[in-house]
Amino acid sequence: MEFNHTSVLLQETVGLLRIRPDGTYVDGTLGGGGHAYEVLSRLSERGRLVGIDQDADAIRAAAERLSAFKDQVSIVRSNYCDMRAKLAELGITKVDGIILDLGVSSFQLDTPSRGFTYRADDAPLDMRMDDRQGLTAKDIVNGYSEKELFRIIRDFGEDRFAKNIAKHIVNTRREKEILTTGELCAVIRGAIPMKVQKSGGHPAKRTFQAIRIELNRELDVLRDSLDDMIGLLNDGGRICVITFHSLEDRIVKTAFKKNENPCICPPDFPVCVCGKVSRGKALKSVVPSEEELENNKRSKSARLRIFERKEQ
Repeated sequence: MEFNHTSVLLQETVGLLRIRPDGTYVDGTLGGGGHAYEVLSRLSERGRLVGIDQDADAIRAAAERLSAFKDQVSIVRSNYCDMRAKLAELGITKVDGIILDLGVSSFQLDTPSRGFTYRADDAPLDMRMDDRQGLTAKDIVNGYSEKELFRIIRDFGEDRFAKNIAKHIVNTRREKEILTTGELCAVIRGAIPMKVQKSGGHPAKRTFQAIRIELNRELDVLRDSLDDMIGLLNDGGRICVITFHSLEDRIVKTAFKKNENPCICPPDFPVCVCGKVSRGKALKSVVPSEEELENNKRSKSARLRIFERKEQ
């Protein structure tokens, strides 16, 4: 299957990255190379881009799409949490800009065998962004305790029926393992009142999101990486992060705010004595235009946040 993915907030992201033609940039979630292609198109022969992704399909697709740029691009299969180490292997210690386009790609959603979608009945419960990982969604659904399932569905899916969904999953698997996306969807439907199913979106959407986030450690990786990535930026460099739900956005917003104003002194202190220095400034966030919302339904919940590094 061809790797198709429409990059959300593409022009806004590349424009706000404020590209320096001779600069060095990192796309930490390379995907099919949409953002990377636009960045490379604006670089001189001395400019460079490093693309990082843990998905083997994305790596293959991006390598083909960006092949015309040859020596200007380096593609690395890894998680963006290892960005500093992977850049060091390439002899890079500082960069002029970083892009993160979080969440699941259109290709991953549209490929039933990957197990991300709740719209396929007989797909395996996989959901791994990196197929080198041993643990799958099937292991979480059939191996986590009822308490653990409740926690992730409540915290990562923000589903008000989390407790009942967890209970139904555990009761069902006592009789037979839950092996496919369709089987899991059927269990979830049985846990949610019919009147709610008729008025809301797909009843399995939040649970699938929760399991995917837990499996791939998405929020932990994001939370643990942002400070380090800001530290990689040259003076005036920017990091642009596109989020797709409130959990991601809250982490990014909090990290940017902390890096802009890291002082931990009590508010009644006349002067700062903690010694923590601002690393830059968070810029105004951006959401998709009406035109993009009309043309790409998956952009509906997207938000772009930008942080500009300023050395003191």
